[in-house]
Amino acid sequence: MTKNDLIRLVHLTLRDYSLHDVSYAVNAIFEAMKIALKKNERIEIRGFANLTVRNRKSRWGRNPKTGKAVHIPPRKVVFLKVGKELKEIVNGST
Repeated sequence: MTKNDLIRLVHLTLRDYSLHDVSYAVNAIFEAMKIALKKNERIEIRGFANLTVRNRKSRWGRNPKTGKAVHIPPRKVVFLKVGKELKEIVNGST
């Protein structure tokens, strides 16, 4: 599903609002999430998932093409932990 697919699906549910308004709302939500993650804040959407920022240490990796060792600098990554309800839905438990 793409962001446009999500906007269309939400628009089908909320027919009273224009597609432009729904698009604005969805984009505003994603922007708020980006800002929160940039501030290292945790995002919790109950029943769906939690998003957190984790720090990765620097390490040595290997270039798969040449086999040469390469230094990988420290970085931050977004970690998504799926909620229990979503796991059950995906696994067909409910």
